[in-house]
Amino acid sequence: MTPERREQVRENAEYLRNVRPLDPDEIAEYVEGQPHPAVVRQVLREQAPSLDLVERSDGTFTPVDDDPATPAFAGVESFPESYARTLEDLLVERFGPDWHAGESGDDLRETIRALKADYFRNERVEYDALAALGYAIYHLPDNYAVAQYVLHELAEAGLVGRRLRILDVGAGVGGPALGVHDYLPADALVEYHAVEPSAAADVFERLVAETGRNFHPTLSRTTAEAFARDGRDGAASESAYDLILFANVLNELDDPESVVERYLDHLADDGTLIAIEPADRETAIGLRAVERAVADEAGTATVFAPTLRLWPGERPTDRGWSFDVRPDIGVPSFQRKLDEGAGESGERAGNSDGATPATGEFVNVDVQYAYSLVRTDGRRKLDFRADPDRAAKMAEMERHVTQRIDLVAVKLSHSLAADGSNPVFRVGDGSESTDHFAVLTDETALNADLRSADYGDLLAVEQALVLWNDDEEAYNLVVDEETVVDRIPV
Repeated sequence: MTPERREQVRENAEYLRNVRPLDPDEIAEYVEGQPHPAVVRQVLREQAPSLDLVERSDGTFTPVDDDPATPAFAGVESFPESYARTLEDLLVERFGPDWHAGESGDDLRETIRALKADYFRNERVEYDALAALGYAIYHLPDNYAVAQYVLHELAEAGLVGRRLRILDVGAGVGGPALGVHDYLPADALVEYHAVEPSAAADVFERLVAETGRNFHPTLSRTTAEAFARDGRDGAASESAYDLILFANVLNELDDPESVVERYLDHLADDGTLIAIEPADRETAIGLRAVERAVADEAGTATVFAPTLRLWPGERPTDRGWSFDVRPDIGVPSFQRKLDEGAGESGERAGNSDGATPATGEFVNVDVQYAYSLVRTDGRRKLDFRADPDRAAKMAEMERHVTQRIDLVAVKLSHSLAADGSNPVFRVGDGSESTDHFAVLTDETALNADLRSADYGDLLAVEQALVLWNDDEEAYNLVVDEETVVDRIPV
C-alpha cells in the first residue's frame, strides 16, 4: 500500500475510533482504490500502538481501555505447551528429531553444565547459538514464571495499565517477555522493546512470534550500555517507558549501578524499574547493592518493594541476601527429554563406572528469585513510617539484647530452617547493619502471622525477645507464647 493510502487509513481510523469499532471492511471503502480489507487490517495492526488501538477477536479495532490491568492470577503451574513446541521446533531444525540424544544431546548437556559452572564462578557467559539453546532449555520456564509473580505485585497495587511501553534490557531468549504477555489481559496494548546483543536474540524472535496481535515486540541487537548511551532504536529510546526490566542481567554488567542510573532517565514519571536476579547469595546480594546505590546513595529512586525503608533517614547496610520462593512448576517436555537422554546415550556425568547420571540434572522447575521494584515518584507499596515511641529500630538492636521489645519489620524470606527445626525468617526494617532473624519457637493464634505472611509483607511485632547469635553473627528475635505478630495491611 502506498504511503498516501496508508495515511488515508490512519485518517479514517482517527475519525471513527471514538464513534464505533473500526471495521477494516468499512474503512477500505473510504480509501482510494478500495484495497482489500486484509491489507487495511494489517495497516491498522502496524499503527495500533500510535493510535492506542487493540484488535478484538472479531477482527475490529477499539481504543484501549484506560482502566488498570487486574488479572485474576493464581500462580504459574506450568510452561505453556505452545511455547514448548516452538522451542522444540528450533532444536529439531538445528539437530534433527532426536536432538536430545546422541552427540547433539551430549553437546547440549555439556553446554548447560558449562553455563552453570561459569555462573557459579561469577564469570561472564558468552551466548553463541548453542549456549542460547541450552539456556532456553534450562531457564526459559522459570524465567517465564518469575516475571508473572513480580508483575503481579505491581498489578495488585493498580500500577499496571492496559496501555504499556516496556523496555526489556538483556531480554535473553524471551522468558520474561512471554511471562508478561501471558499475565496481561488480551485487550492490553503493549509496545515491548527488547535489547539483546547475543545469539539469544534469535531464540527470542521465534518465541515472541507466538504472542498475540496486541503485543508489539521490537528487538534491538545491541548491549545494555550501548542502548542507553546511543539510543540505537531511534525515537523509542528517547521516550518514557512504563516498565523497564532487567531480568538476570545486572550480574553480567561491568558497572550495573551506572547502567541502572542511566535507564532511570528513560522511565515514565509513574513508571517502575524491575530488577530480577537468581536467588543465590552472590547475585541476590549484588542486586541489593545496585538497589542501594540508586535509592540510598544517589537518591534518584525509591524502593517500592520488597525491602521497604521504614525509618526516615536510615538505610540498610547488612548483607541483603533476600529472595522469594514460589511453588515449583511442572517439568517441561524438553527438559525431561534432555534429562532422560543422558541415560539413553550412556553419558556419565563425572562417573567413571558407566553408571547412569542422577535424574533431574537438566530439570529446573524451582521458582526462586531476588527482585527489586524502584520508582522515581516516591511511591512505595505501603506508605508507612515507623514511630520511635512505639517500635525499636534495628540499627539500635545492640542496646536491646536479652530484652523484650516491640518493632515493625518486613518479612524477607520463607523459613530458612531445616526440617524439624523452629521456623526462621529473615526480617528487616531498612535500618539494619546486621542480619536479623525472627525465630518462631512457640506458635500461637496471636503470632501465627509470622509464618503465614507472604514474602514482603509488613509485620507489627510485640514482645519479641532479642538475643545475639554468635554462630551467625546476627540478631535473633524470638517469637514465643508471649509475642504478638500482626500483618499490617497494604
